[in-house]
Amino acid sequence: MQRYETQRRRAYIVRLTIAQLIVTFVGMLLGYILGQAEGLLSVLLGALVALLPHAFFIQRMGIFHAKRRTRGAIHLFRAEAGKFGLTVALFVAVFVVAPPSNPALFFYAYVAVVLTHWLTPWLMPRDRTTN
Repeated sequence: MQRYETQRRRAYIVRLTIAQLIVTFVGMLLGYILGQAEGLLSVLLGALVALLPHAFFIQRMGIFHAKRRTRGAIHLFRAEAGKFGLTVALFVAVFVVAPPSNPALFFYAYVAVVLTHWLTPWLMPRDRTTN
């Protein structure tokens, strides 16, 4: 039973990551159409600010490594706090070091990638029983 749940979690994470990358590439295409290279870079920065903390959370929780998999609420809160801290640090770094030329595209890309997880359950196959 536990192995099945682990496989389902892995499948969900893989599908979520694929969906986020698709959203990123579509956003980059739209950013290029709307603002040439500057728009593309703004979308890319916004997507990276969303994707990197997500990858940190997955790594911290050990979802892909059964031996390193952490359990319990304290590990979840630590991973989520690290994800939040990394998000804040990336926002600061982006706006201090390389401010996006089009902040609207930057924030649209960030929000689109972050909210992709709401749509990902539709990509998961339903457990169907046949009688």
